[in-house]
Amino acid sequence: MVAAAVSLALGIYTEGIKEGWYDGASIGFAVLLVIFVTATSDYKQSLQFQNLNEEKQNIQLEVVRGGRRIKVSIFDLVVGDVVPLKIGDQVPADGVLISGHSFSIDESSMTGESKIVNKDQKSPFMMSGCKVADGYGTMLVTAVGINTEWGLLMASISEDSGEETPLQVRLNGVATFIGIIGLSVAVAVLVVLLARYFTGHTYNPDGSPQYVKGKMGVGETIRGVVKIFTVAVTIVVVAVPEGLPLAVTLTLAFSMRKMMRDKALVRRLSACETMGSATTICSDKTGTLTLNQMTVVEAYFGGEKMDPPDNTQKLSAAVSTMIIEGIAQNTSGSIFEPEGDQAPEVTGSPTEKAILSWGLQLGMKFSETRSKSSILQVFPFNSEKKRGGVAVQLGDSEVHVYWKGAAELILQSCTSWIGTDGSKQSMTPEKVGEFKKFIEDMAVASLRCVAFAYRPCEMSDVPKEDQRADWVLPEDNLIMLGIVGIKDPCRPGVQDSIRLCAAAGIKVRMVTGDNLQTARAIALECGILTDPNVSEPTIIEGKTFRELSDLEREEVADKISVMGRSSPNDKLLLVKALRNRGHVVAVTGDGTNDAPALHEADIGLSMGIQGTEVAKESSDIIILDDNFATLVRVVRWGRSVYANIQKFIQFQLTVNVAALIINVVSAVSSGDVPLNAVQVALG
Repeated sequence: MVAAAVSLALGIYTEGIKEGWYDGASIGFAVLLVIFVTATSDYKQSLQFQNLNEEKQNIQLEVVRGGRRIKVSIFDLVVGDVVPLKIGDQVPADGVLISGHSFSIDESSMTGESKIVNKDQKSPFMMSGCKVADGYGTMLVTAVGINTEWGLLMASISEDSGEETPLQVRLNGVATFIGIIGLSVAVAVLVVLLARYFTGHTYNPDGSPQYVKGKMGVGETIRGVVKIFTVAVTIVVVAVPEGLPLAVTLTLAFSMRKMMRDKALVRRLSACETMGSATTICSDKTGTLTLNQMTVVEAYFGGEKMDPPDNTQKLSAAVSTMIIEGIAQNTSGSIFEPEGDQAPEVTGSPTEKAILSWGLQLGMKFSETRSKSSILQVFPFNSEKKRGGVAVQLGDSEVHVYWKGAAELILQSCTSWIGTDGSKQSMTPEKVGEFKKFIEDMAVASLRCVAFAYRPCEMSDVPKEDQRADWVLPEDNLIMLGIVGIKDPCRPGVQDSIRLCAAAGIKVRMVTGDNLQTARAIALECGILTDPNVSEPTIIEGKTFRELSDLEREEVADKISVMGRSSPNDKLLLVKALRNRGHVVAVTGDGTNDAPALHEADIGLSMGIQGTEVAKESSDIIILDDNFATLVRVVRWGRSVYANIQKFIQFQLTVNVAALIINVVSAVSSGDVPLNAVQVALG
């Protein structure tokens, strides 16, 4: 605008208002056009960020209405709703705890205290915005929206959406640097031209000097100096690449809209750029590479294979009762049994839904079974221990502790097993081998193996109610009930997506909690592995990897394609090792414990359907459909951003540098410029 004002003033002074306004007005128009386009783009971008922010806040949660669990938006939550909560969930409103087991809350976002707070009947109050740190329970909503403690706090805070990405910052720096060079060159040219002018070395078309000392009037001298200043202003206008930052803004805004249509919600703008540079993707298996639609397809109970898996004819009534009781009580899911002939509605995680659906096939009456016994203590499923347990009281003195989890880990804790007739038999080495063989056969068939076990206790062994919160359920001397194999088929198109990644120079690594055999089978099915006979370190167990030294982990990390029986901490160690090797790492995660790995990675990708709120807040991009193919589209858009900006930079700098050189050389040699500001600004 300064250049436009100066050019306008100089033009009118030298050529009169009739023709002298062209250059200045044209430069002003070009600058105003850029300002208008930038302002319009920024406004649209702010609206887009507002919509994205609303999308981020639009948490889908389960509520119990009319005895049925249904999904609703957090914006539709009302006072009086009953909300089930589990580990990793965000407390959606202020409320009171109705019931819970091992239920604790992280209130640091509200109180600033990092200590985890246990919630029970003595301390039932919960605040919106806090996170469930452990256990599960149900709460009664007492306040929603702006009336909550969190709402009152957030009402006084305005969110800044004016984040600049690293690329925008760098290009702003480039534009400023080139502008400084242009200004410096213009000043140098100005000095040279003024020196030539006042020493009589600037000539008119007829060959006479433009300035002769003592013979030139003041007005004529000023007009000559003004003309030289006009040349310098033109050089400044030619040098400044004012379109660079605008190009980035437009490209990012366009790409974000397209990515949203492709089921990818961008939480941090910089992730758009970084994703285009990704060299490796560490992906979960369940729900990302697979459909997350699980069904029980094999079962091994009473020491024999059940064929079909819901055929309990060989099992005694006592064994069937224990299996059904273990399924109904040791679960975080639920079943709504409508009146009439309508099918029961099963809710919970995909694994829980598969097991509960199988229980229904066995003849389980969910509500009736749960009402026959009372829960004394719960050990929620833990991704580190890969098991979950519950202690239930039957009658006055009998207590059963039921465990469910990774088959080979539960098997290690068993010292006996139950036969088809209900008899308790010792777990001999031969029987252990038989169980292991069955687990291996299911794993090779890419089935997830889940074992059921229990341990009887006396009521006298159970702590009193006021001391029960600290009771650790016994995990040893368990009695094996049986094992189920759960099928979770690969997503259609996953093989093509992994092939595209490989062609684009991106290595896909699968990190899963399943055992090595299951992980190998799924990896072969998806195309991550092509050779079924690969061994360490291509396919490695999480425990083996974590026991290596930092240097050894870095050396091994490059070779890893599949990591089985891994914990979230193993995933974090893998991410660190890969980054230390120079990789740009993208990581998927859906659990609360995945948050450190999502934060450590160059790009954290959380799952929109199965992901916990903690995982989503730690991520850069939310994959709304939990589909691996969406990751590939995100990479494509990330690379598109870079490619488009690179092309624009090449074009812009070529034009500006060429025009600058032509004008500088011409100005120094002839005192005039062939390319004026209007031609460059509007060209």
